[in-house]
Formats: sequence, C-alpha cells, structure tokens
Amino acid sequence: MRFGLLTDFRNPPHSGRSSAEVYADIIEHMAWAESIGFEDAFFLEHHFADDDYVPSPLIAATAVAARTRKMRVFTNIAILPLYDPVRLAEDGAVLDVISNGRLDLGVGLGYRPEEFAGYGIDLKTRASRANEALEIIRRLWQGEKVTFHGRHFHIDGARVTPRPVQQPNPPLWVGGFGPAAVRRAAKYGDGYIGPAHKRNVELYRYELSKLGKDPAKARVSGSLHGVSWLVVSSDPERDFNLWAPGVMYWYNAYARWFEGTGTGFWRHMESVDELKRRSLITVVTPEEAVKLIKAATAEVRLESFGLAIAPPGLPVSKVADNIELFAKKVMPHFQ
Repeated sequence: MRFGLLTDFRNPPHSGRSSAEVYADIIEHMAWAESIGFEDAFFLEHHFADDDYVPSPLIAATAVAARTRKMRVFTNIAILPLYDPVRLAEDGAVLDVISNGRLDLGVGLGYRPEEFAGYGIDLKTRASRANEALEIIRRLWQGEKVTFHGRHFHIDGARVTPRPVQQPNPPLWVGGFGPAAVRRAAKYGDGYIGPAHKRNVELYRYELSKLGKDPAKARVSGSLHGVSWLVVSSDPERDFNLWAPGVMYWYNAYARWFEGTGTGFWRHMESVDELKRRSLITVVTPEEAVKLIKAATAEVRLESFGLAIAPPGLPVSKVADNIELFAKKVMPHFQ
C-alpha cells in the first residue's frame, strides 16, 4: 500500500500569511515528503472560497511533479462537470508528460450550487455531464480522433497531442460516497476513491462483475472510514491541542457549505471540546495507528492511503514531526 499527503492549500483569513507563502510551504514539504517515503500527493478542488481553497488542482499538481522524481500526483478530486473534457484531457496529458507518467486523475461531481452558478452550469446536469466527459477523456487519451455528440458536449475530430506517457491512459479514478458514484466508478473509471467503507467497496466489486470486469482487480484508494484526520504523535495530548483549532476551522467551513443538505455529520462545532467529544480528529501513537489501519485494510484493500498534510492555518513545519513519525513508524508495516 502506498501512502500520500493530501492538501487543499487553505489559507484562513486569520493565518497572517499570504497565499503565496502557504502554497510555497506546502509544495516544499511535498517534495520533502517524497524523500522520507511518501509516494502520492493528493490535491483537492473548490471554487470561490474566502480562504483561497485551491481551484486549480492540475496546476498545483504540476508544481509538485516538477519538484519530485517518483511521487505520483493525484487530483482528489477534480470537479469534473465544471471542465471542458477536451481541455482537461490536454492538460492532463501535458502533466503526464512533464511527470513522466505520474498522473492519477481523480474526479467527482461536486455539490456546491455557488460553484456551478459561477461557471454557468446547471447543477442538475452534473451527473450526465460527468459521464460524457469520462468517456471523451478516455477515448482522447487512448489516441482516438474523437467525434462525439451527446447531451452536453459536441465535438468533431478532436485529438490529444502529445499523448500521455501512461498507456493506454493515465488512471481515471471516480470518487463519491453513495451508490451512484460507485456505479459510475465501475462503468467509466479505472478505480474508486473514497472512505474505506466495506459496503461501498463490495458494491464496487459487484458492479464491476455485472459489467464483465474482473472484481479481483478492483482498485480502491482513500482513507479510513469515519476518520478524516489521523495524526500520529509521541505526545497525543500535546498534538491534539496543536492540530485542533485548524481541524475545527476545516469542519466548520464544510458545515457552512453543507447547510440545508440534510447532512447531519457536517454540523457546526462551537468548541474544541466538542471536536474531542465527536472524535473528529484521531491523535494516536504509531502503534495505535498501525492497529487502526490494519483493522480497516483487513476488510478493504487500499492501493493508496491519504493523510492531510496539515490543518488550515498551521505551517507544515509545525507538524513535520508528525509526518516524519508516520513515515518512520507506521508506513514500514504496510510496505
């Protein structure tokens, strides 16, 4: 199992740092992380955020690819309905060439009405737009001269040059939490990305078999189910206090975005004590982390496992000891 670090480049207004500083800090530490054994870098995507949440994961991934030699760069996830599929196929191909075959393209549907309104796209069309885009991108990456006339995209004679390094195409991962996302991953993707939830993975394998694909070759990437923030520490109480304010900011930012959706998990938190009561951050010793990950992966085989590089507002240098401890004391048990 590979391990990677995940980032959204968030820069809360209270951080006292410029976004240029935040981006440089994270890119520098992604390169450092490769030197201590991390093999993947994951990049999220959102738009129009007050804290400069990264809106261009492929550009951020290219910056890391240029600073590393072996680390795979992984969009997790790109909001596919917001993209022109030909443009995305071209940009992804160039990134695959620059990285010499290290791109994994993870995509999802998105959910924020503000983002779709800002792009002039009807939120209700997101699933069908994504399905068409996945078909178009795969065909372009595999060298076809594509003519396509669907509900959303009308293309005549498009082709991608240069071709990606990876053949037949860079891996296409489809992310999401519900059955529809799992079915989309089976039909259009090369792998499923999401929490390591046994129910979803079993459904993914079942959907693969229905399509005549080998379920034994199912590819799954993600994180522990129910544990968004896993921190390894030699002093868990100290590091809980270090990480907690940024993690609480992270949860409350998402809670605002999910207001009115009926998603009870993302409800606003008033205090760090509530963060602890709800177990929304898990700060454990290396030995405890090994047990947690072994228990999860005994039921769900993960190809790669992602950890957040740092909570919003905290320089990575402040948590570099936690990252290095994970690399030295946890990762060797799974490699």
